[in-house]
Amino acid sequence: MNQKFKTILKKLDKLSIKRTLILSERKSNAIIVRNNKKLISFSCNDYLGLTQHKEVISANIHATKKYGTGAGSSRLVSGNHNLYKTLEENLAKFKKGESACVFGSGFLTNIGIIPAITSKNDLLLYDELSHASTNLGLKLCKANIIKYKHNSISHLIKILNKKRKNYKNCFLFTEGVFSMDGDRAKLNEISELAKVYNFSIILDDAHGFGVLGNGKGTQFEFKPNPKIFLQMGTLSKAIGSYGGFIVAPKVVINLIHNKARSLIYTTGLPPGTIAASIKSLEIIKNNKNLINKPIKNATFFCELLNLPKPESCIVSIIVKNEQKALNMSKFLEYNGYYVGAIRPPTVPKNTSRLRFTFTSMHTNKDIINISNLVKSYLN
Repeated sequence: MNQKFKTILKKLDKLSIKRTLILSERKSNAIIVRNNKKLISFSCNDYLGLTQHKEVISANIHATKKYGTGAGSSRLVSGNHNLYKTLEENLAKFKKGESACVFGSGFLTNIGIIPAITSKNDLLLYDELSHASTNLGLKLCKANIIKYKHNSISHLIKILNKKRKNYKNCFLFTEGVFSMDGDRAKLNEISELAKVYNFSIILDDAHGFGVLGNGKGTQFEFKPNPKIFLQMGTLSKAIGSYGGFIVAPKVVINLIHNKARSLIYTTGLPPGTIAASIKSLEIIKNNKNLINKPIKNATFFCELLNLPKPESCIVSIIVKNEQKALNMSKFLEYNGYYVGAIRPPTVPKNTSRLRFTFTSMHTNKDIINISNLVKSYLN
């Protein structure tokens, strides 16, 4: 049996898509230590540096001392400690929603909510570049599922014209910011279609929450705000802690409590983790300069390289070939910078890339230096 697995690994290695875990130590100011080398990282989703924030760390420590290191059981048994209530109320208020529910992770959120709120009589439409967690959630549900071309309003209209009339309920899944390309969903146009075709929008805003729309998320970039039925977000990126959440009508949250298996059958988050999220959300509410800095840094990088203006904190430079992406990543690492090479199956074949994520911790000097290195490598 072991030989079978060795053969699979050899095949992955030959295709330049084999992965290896490397011990990494993250420090403040975007510093990371990998392979015993100190690097400036452009491959971290800690957009606001809150994982290293003294007040966030202090909140975590205080809660851990008071409540212990773990929740002890699932939320529906005895793991629903009182910090959950505070965080969920704060999230719902900040996101201008009725109620909220916190899950163990963003991945658990997506695989839990989709089967919980849909049935075999529903139609589900989703963007082809949706996250792996959304794709798995879709596989776990019984609804009729149709994929539409990335951000293609015309393709979406074609599907709706053909299929919508056959179903009483229809949901559309999209992302606020698409994690591999950094572009945003066309929420204004999608929300107008929702009025015409009567469907509900479910928005995965893992990479928009905390950094766009004054921290509230991608839909708050638009005036008026598009109507979103269910807002999904993560606590492990801009918030700098861990977990996932949804903001939705209270009746939906009550349904989630009863039907979302990834919530029901998993242990609650540690009190210290929840306390850290509460403190981070407070910082995001009150520090607009902090939340605006990542997108400013991404914009500065694009200006230096004559790239299109970014729509988020994520900028991808596509080099197509897997080995070329790995070689470019190694070149940057040799010169003191860490940028991970993204390859299939994470992205489609022939779209391997260097994916740069910009944070509030990056300095102009960091950005100028790495842009010069990118220029020298590509020219």
